[in-house]
Amino acid sequence: MAAFEQAVRTLKQNGYKTTGKRQRILEVLYKTNKYMSAKEVQDRLKKTFPGISPDTIYRNLHMFVELNVVEETELNGEKLFRAMCDVHGHHHHFICTECGKTKELECPLELFQDQLPGYEVESHRFELFGKCEACLKKTI
Repeated sequence: MAAFEQAVRTLKQNGYKTTGKRQRILEVLYKTNKYMSAKEVQDRLKKTFPGISPDTIYRNLHMFVELNVVEETELNGEKLFRAMCDVHGHHHHFICTECGKTKELECPLELFQDQLPGYEVESHRFELFGKCEACLKKTI
């Protein structure tokens, strides 16, 4: 769980306290390979922190995104979060709309370079959404 430990170090290096709640939120995200809503994170924390508010979850998740220890995306108008990938190099994700699992994909930007002569790409975002193999098998 070196990535989790690095995330905790990043908090400390940026002057944030590593409270039990913050560590537990990070643990939940770093133990799964999926995007989760703030509500899902809150549900997983209910036993340890029964009174934890949605505001606390959101505030911490957004701070983690700013520190680049958590990734954020949006699906059907809802923000979803996951631990920052430990895959090195620029890449993108396939995201299962059923269970939230992700699969890393190579960046397809080079495929578009020929179609953009004279243009400079400053940034991009590429995500594929659908059902993973396991979720497809459940529907058969």
